Amino acid sequence: MTDFSVFSALKLGEMIRNGEATSPEITEYFLNKEDNLNAFITKNENAVSEAKAVQKRIESGELTSPLAGVPVAVKDNICTRGIKTTCASKMLENFIPPYDATAVERLKKAGLIILGKTNMDEFAMGSTGESSYYGAVLNPLDNKKVSGGSSGGSASAVAGGLAPLALGSDTGGSVRLPAAYCGIYGLKPTYGAVSRRGLIAYASSLDTVGVMAECPSDAAELFNVISGRDEKDGTSVDSEKVDMNKRFSFKSLRIAALEGADASVFNALGADIETVRLSLIDYAAPAYYIIACAEASSNLARYDGIRFGYRSESAETLDELYVKSRSEAFGPEVKKRIMLGNFVLSSGYFEEYYLKALKVRNMLLSEVDALLEKYAFILAPVSVGGAPFLGESLADPLKMYKSDMYNVIANLTGLPAVSFPCGVQLIGKALSEEELLRAALEVNNNGI
Repeated sequence: MTDFSVFSALKLGEMIRNGEATSPEITEYFLNKEDNLNAFITKNENAVSEAKAVQKRIESGELTSPLAGVPVAVKDNICTRGIKTTCASKMLENFIPPYDATAVERLKKAGLIILGKTNMDEFAMGSTGESSYYGAVLNPLDNKKVSGGSSGGSASAVAGGLAPLALGSDTGGSVRLPAAYCGIYGLKPTYGAVSRRGLIAYASSLDTVGVMAECPSDAAELFNVISGRDEKDGTSVDSEKVDMNKRFSFKSLRIAALEGADASVFNALGADIETVRLSLIDYAAPAYYIIACAEASSNLARYDGIRFGYRSESAETLDELYVKSRSEAFGPEVKKRIMLGNFVLSSGYFEEYYLKALKVRNMLLSEVDALLEKYAFILAPVSVGGAPFLGESLADPLKMYKSDMYNVIANLTGLPAVSFPCGVQLIGKALSEEELLRAALEVNNNGI
């Protein structure tokens, strides 16, 4: 049997169009691969039959996307009609959405095949992939280390050859961090460039659907499929399709490098690197966690044991139903963030913490915008240090939170960013996904 995992997603699409392979053949190959990374929570039982239907539409000329017929993994907080969407939580252990997220609708419209739902930190709260109700995700490069989070399952699936492509979500680095830990590319688009409809909310002003792939060209085409305005999402915006055929050069390109970022790759390609310091960098992570937890406490209030989700069987009163359902179904990390969110929104602390965090966010946006007026990109580390060993971060959660200080810049400002397998990321101006991905392709083509 052909090992389809060695081909890029675009190459698989080409093979399908040229009759060298079929979508059902490729889908069955990935569907039957042993998942020894705990990357998936649920596989799509109808994937092969859906691939057969897509194959006919490709052969008739109805489907023309370069990725038509190619399987894709979807993070388990993105709604998929008829397939369980659990957010890796006991709370939604048996939830089957009645509709597809807009991003999933667009995947299907282009003819991509949903392979299954990937493991993640519970409700996207975590940086290691260890807080899942279904167990930790393993890193394919070293099974003793974490995959990163919260989109760890998507990163492990792509890096481990279990899926050619994957969707994740990025609230504070949750696409870029696991992508870097697992040695692939991760794109966090501009806020609104991809519809959030059907993405189960963690922090609504920060959440972004992102893409993960082994090469920038695959990531670009996947972004082209899912991006664009959605009339059902008022925060979505029009975005240009990415053209990867345009030439790109780093020669004399001015890049602002934050302290700690390894700029050697970009120096080698001729970029003009200048080290800068964001005056608010030390406040970025605290501001992020205050805002994110405040929004999370509001968004997760809907899980009350009454309307949908887990319901405690031992509750005897209405108050007990609320308390026991949430206590029994939410994991420790989710409870911690809900409590922090409730605290910063409470009377007497709202002005002291939440409003100050919003002011820091606005000041950070102004400072970053000013930098991007002078420089093409901002270069930053993806994390402070490499992938930790399993269990290491759980013993020191504060260290884990601080490791997000560079990632949260793109989320607090709403700007796009692409992470590289070498552990750095480029942040660009709003809607500059094309420039970021072409920069990533230039690095990839030079084998650096």
